[in-house]
Order: sequence, then structure tokens, then C-alpha cells
Amino acid sequence: MYKLNYIVVLLVVLVSYSCKTEPTEISTENPIHQIQLSQIDSMPNLPNPFKIIDFKNLAKGFDSLVFDDTQTGDYWPLIWKDDSRKNFNQETFGIYTAMGDLRQGAEHNNGIFHESLATIGSVFGATLVGIDKSNQNGKNYVSMLKNYFNSDTNWNIMMNNTCPEVALLGGGYARDWWYDVYPNVLFYGLANFHPKEQDFSEIMLSIADKFYEADSVMAGNYAHSYFDYAKLEPKDSWICKQEDAAAGHAYVLYAAYQKFQDPKYLKGAKSSLEALLAQNDNRFYEILMPFGAYVAARLNAEEDTNYDYSKILEWTFNGTPECREGWGVLVGNWNGYDISGIVGSTVDHGGFGFLMNTYDAMWPLVPMVRYDQRYASAIGKWMLNASNALKFFYPYEMPEDHQTIPEQKKHTKGVIAYEGLIKKAHFEEYEHLEAPVAIGDGPHWVKGNPDVSQFSVYGSGHVGIAGAIISKTNVENILQLNLLATDFYRNGAFPSFLYYNPNPEAKEVTISVGENNLKIYDAIKRAFIAESVNNSFTFTIAEEQASLLVWVPQEAVISEKNGKLYANDVVIDYRYSSAK
Repeated sequence: MYKLNYIVVLLVVLVSYSCKTEPTEISTENPIHQIQLSQIDSMPNLPNPFKIIDFKNLAKGFDSLVFDDTQTGDYWPLIWKDDSRKNFNQETFGIYTAMGDLRQGAEHNNGIFHESLATIGSVFGATLVGIDKSNQNGKNYVSMLKNYFNSDTNWNIMMNNTCPEVALLGGGYARDWWYDVYPNVLFYGLANFHPKEQDFSEIMLSIADKFYEADSVMAGNYAHSYFDYAKLEPKDSWICKQEDAAAGHAYVLYAAYQKFQDPKYLKGAKSSLEALLAQNDNRFYEILMPFGAYVAARLNAEEDTNYDYSKILEWTFNGTPECREGWGVLVGNWNGYDISGIVGSTVDHGGFGFLMNTYDAMWPLVPMVRYDQRYASAIGKWMLNASNALKFFYPYEMPEDHQTIPEQKKHTKGVIAYEGLIKKAHFEEYEHLEAPVAIGDGPHWVKGNPDVSQFSVYGSGHVGIAGAIISKTNVENILQLNLLATDFYRNGAFPSFLYYNPNPEAKEVTISVGENNLKIYDAIKRAFIAESVNNSFTFTIAEEQASLLVWVPQEAVISEKNGKLYANDVVIDYRYSSAK
């Protein structure tokens, strides 16, 4: 009996020892150096007037109204059926680009003119805030998007329209490169949530193969207006040379590598990115440039490359492209309104920022920080300014004397915003309005378009990007930014959040962390700051500093390997042993 008890005790000790977690040091030493970006440095710490709208509820409201074909009222419904069966033998749908757009709807142009920027963007945005668009009211909106896969033309990629007949109507077809590349970036983002959707894997492979072949043909020279993916030939026209298309190629190819594990896609991602990095001049054209920064940060973190991509971020923010003069991120206070952070032209009529571009820049730039926390403070400060300025696009948030058509805002039903925000209105009838002016270009697109076409349905549909990333905390101007929300085709990760304190004094922030016991790692301090945490957790952020917190299971074993810090087999810090 004595021997048996001894053996039992010994076994218990051995089991306890084998399950014991490595001691976790609580320290605030060796913080990682923060890199500043000059354009962001010029933004206010405390933008005014200050208010962060509820982007998640706004995204849900947009979805419930825009995808409801029983909505009534002038210019509604905003969705219609398209039974032309282009590319795939199935019914699909269209969503208006702008309210009242005379090119669109079931009664115009046989219902075939609709843009994937609106449809894929809206489905993607809804998906990001938790709405299952593959089974909504008996419809699979996710599957319907396959009609944008232009197989009839042999381009065999996703495009902004379903057929070349709409080229004369606008909307970008084989003439403006970003229009051809970005729908594929959007599609890959959406497909991340639908890995088993019929035909999606085949479409994704086709896109990746086309982008790989295109990159091989150009061999580092992306100085073209667009690329013919059917003939595999670069093309030039009066449109700007859009070298930042390389960033779009790199994003898709690296995502394809993560999904399919074909090494040629990794090779193509590196080649595309290196073509972008080899450029001497800023060629930021519309939206693709910041995706290059994200890919570079991930390749450095996951593939042990050493790309210096700082100039991609400078190009994104500084607004000094060689072709599209001034395209970047705006900074300014217009008559008491801080508009800093919005993306668009920094020079057109004194500054002209756009709703969609601002939402979409958040997609790559926020998760980039997870792979390279040196930019945490910069991106945190930009996100605070951009999140605050976005409200000015919405007619129920902007004072009426700063809107072009406030008398028509009822048509938006509270979910549709103006397309842009401008310093000096470029329509003669609105020149008397003081900056900032909520406005849109819809009346310029086609003769007869009504003034209400200044309300942007396509841009408003991307609100789910902000809705998935941004949450509020107990401190009004300290946001919780979800670093995993738009970080797709990645390995396992623990919940990770960025916080930035813009105040001139330290602040205590209280967050909810759930019921499970956690230890909290701060990837900027490069140290654990708390253990055995559950339910709520309070931490302190120093003035004008950021915290990047990773919620690690309390029992996880912590180890370092090849400069990275792991909790069990999950990386929690890609730069743990970095010198800076």
C-alpha cells in the first residue's frame, strides 16, 4: 500500500511538472522603436469636433435596407435582379453605384450594368460584421458574385463588370488598371470566409495563375495603364501608368500561396512586391498601394525576408505621386472641422477625399501592425483621425450648410453617404458653400443623372471594414482596433488589438476579455503586462503612445524561436528579438 501511494504521488508530481507552463516575466523593458510618418505627424492628436459613429451597426443597417428589394420610396429599391447569365449560367444581382444612377437598374441597359465595387464590396462588408450572405432570406449572394468572373472574354479574372458591353457606360473595363485588379483583391477577401463555396477555389486559382503570368511577362516593369489578361500583354493609353497594380498582384498571390501552398505563388508575390519597391517615384493611383506595405510586412514576418517598405507607406500617405498629382491622405482643418485621415487628392480643389478609399485603406494598414509593430503609434493616430472624419460624409452627421443637397438626405434612409468631402465645391451651384463640403461626382458620370446621385451606394457598402475593425473603449478617444478582422489567409492567432492614446496624459483603459483565464502580452513593450486575467482588464497607456495587446491563454507555454515569440505554437510577436 505504501509503495502504491508513493507511485501515485510520484505520477501526480510528474504530470504536474509536464503540464507546468514556463514562468512568465512581467516587465516593461525593451520597448520596440516606433517609426513616425510625416503626414500622420501633421494630424491633430485630438481631432475636433469629435465623434466616432457606430460603424458596425451602420453596416448592418446598410445591409438590411440595400438588400431588401421591397423597399419603397424615391430611388428605392437599390438592388435588382440580373438574369443575363453572363459567364455563369445563373441569376445574379446589381446594386446601384449611386442613388438614381440612370445607367443602372433593371429598366436600363437590360439590367447588365452594375459594378463589383458595389456588389462584392457590399457582400464583403456585411460578411465582415457577421452577416451570412451565402444564406440570407433564401438567397446566396456570395455565389451570385461568380458572374463577375470574366470567362466569356478569356480574361479569367474577376472584373468590375460582367461583360465588355458596359465599357461605353463607364465602370472600368480594360482601360483603367485598378478597376481590373481590385475586384480580385475584394473577391479574395470575401472568399476567405467561404472556403467551400462551389467554384470559388477554381476561380481563385485562375486569378492567381493570371496574375502570376502577368507578373512574369512584365518582368519588373509595371509602367503601364493596364494589362490585357487574355492576351497577356501590357497596354498603354492616356490613363496614368499604374505601377501600384504590383501591390494588388502581390496581395492576391501571397493569399493564394497561403491557401494553396504552391511555391510559384510565393515567388510571384515576391516578384510583384520587388517591382513595386524598385520604383523610384510614387505611383499611388487609387487604392492598391497600401496593400504592398501589408504584404511586405507579412513576408518579412513569415518568410524571413528583409524588405524595407517604408517608402510604400510614405507614398501612401504623403500625396506626391508623379502621375495622379497629390493622391494620398489629407491633413487639414477646414473652418473648424478636422478632416485629417481621409484618402484622396490632397490638391484637387484644395483637397478631395473619398469615402470608399478611406474605408478600404483600413483593410491592409491595420493588420500590417500585427506583423510590424513599429508602426503601431502612427497607424493608431491615423485611424483615430480617419474614423472621426468619416462621419462628415454622412448627411445626418454633417451640418446642412456643409452639404450640397441636404434637402434630399431623406432618400438615404440613414445608411447612404456622400461620395466625397471637398474643400472647394467643383459644381458652380455649390461654390458658395464653406468647407468642408459633402459632395459627389455622380452628376458628372452621365448626362441627366440627378443631384441625388451624389449619394454613394458603392462607397457606403464598404462600411463593414470599419465596422469589423473599430470598437470603442471606456475612454472616448481611445479606440480598440481588431488586428485580425481583415488579416486573411493567416495561421492561427490569439485575439490581438491596437490601442492609441492621443491625450497629453496617461489613461487607464478597461476592456472586456471574456471568462477564460488569460495573460496579456504587449507587443510594443515586448513583455507580458498581466497574468490570470478574466472578465475585465484595466491597463495604462502612456500619453501619445500605443499598446498592442495579445490575449494569450494563461496555460500557454511561452518560447522563443528564430527571433519570434510563441505561445504554444502560435506566434505572438514576430519582432521579439529584433534590435529595434
